[in-house]
Amino acid sequence: MEITFVLQHMGNHMEEVLVVLLMDVLLAFLSLKLICKWILTEGQSRITTPRKETDTCKIFSGVSEGITTGTPIHVSVPNTDQRGHDYSEMAVAYRPSHADATYDMKYGVRSVQGGGRSSARETIGRVASGAVAKKILKEFSGTEILAYVSQVHKIVLPEDLIDHDTLTLDQIESNIVRCPDPEYAEKMISAIDAVRVRGDSVGGVVTCIVRNCPRGLGSPVFDKLEAELAKAAMSLPATKGFQFGSGFAGTFLTGSEHNDEFYIDEHGNTRTRTNRSGGIQGGISNGEIINMRIAFKPTSTIGKKQKTVTRDKKETEFIARGRHDPCVVPRAVPMVEAMVALVLVDQLMAQYAQCNLFPVNSDLQEPLVPILRPEEALL
Repeated sequence: MEITFVLQHMGNHMEEVLVVLLMDVLLAFLSLKLICKWILTEGQSRITTPRKETDTCKIFSGVSEGITTGTPIHVSVPNTDQRGHDYSEMAVAYRPSHADATYDMKYGVRSVQGGGRSSARETIGRVASGAVAKKILKEFSGTEILAYVSQVHKIVLPEDLIDHDTLTLDQIESNIVRCPDPEYAEKMISAIDAVRVRGDSVGGVVTCIVRNCPRGLGSPVFDKLEAELAKAAMSLPATKGFQFGSGFAGTFLTGSEHNDEFYIDEHGNTRTRTNRSGGIQGGISNGEIINMRIAFKPTSTIGKKQKTVTRDKKETEFIARGRHDPCVVPRAVPMVEAMVALVLVDQLMAQYAQCNLFPVNSDLQEPLVPILRPEEALL
């Protein structure tokens, strides 16, 4: 039997309700307030979207008196702030760099109101399920996932300004762009405002870290942990790139410069002095902080005139109507966290079933607990 944490979601951009189904959820892990909290974190502001979704949710099954029962969790979210008439031009003309043309090429039919399944509104199901996954990780292994905006257009947050050991959610959520450094947050907000008034858009980068990840998650060949994380992150709308650990910068180093040397810490744990591997070696987590960066393109639907073609293959010009995001990157932060959480819960369940129930060498195989760091030993 395959060991997985299963998510199913349904509902399109212009439908009245978006539905989430979570299968095989562990017992006693979730409250309604938790799901609602994480759905709300997708966020709305002048730099992301003018839509005014309430983002409330209702749980129909799988939870009793504030805790999960082990049966599938059914969550519904009203999709109230929709304007189908804003997308009338899409019935005949393809939006440049959007999914309109490829959906027709593949299926011969598509939803012309808001992009259908290619709409970012489908991610509300990921964020809701991610809330469950994050709760499981926190309760079971103390694992914490934090993502933040590290680049908007040409404004790049220097890596040495953020200490990943001490970074907090309050720092990230202290401004509307979700950048933990106030000075660079203001620069990013100004950059987004500048393109917003011109009817244009910009992209950027989300950095995500995982603290207290158990060692041993992942597999050595086709299902490497970084490959699973990359696949999950790249399944999000508007993603165009993924870097892990040292990423492309590592190609400028020699082996002696790039290697993470091992040592034994004061608690007897095998650690690395540096972390260019990004917390994963050979496709398996080593207990250090996992770090990754995900690139998001500029929003493809913009308010500027662009050249395109119609479904009957005639060249034309197109101006998108309606309300569109000048930058999707701040809203992508909880989406990235959710996808990372879902992957790690899957890997946690697989590791427990494959290695921890029937260990081959218990002297070497690690229990599913995080490394105890010095600052935590004092608590």
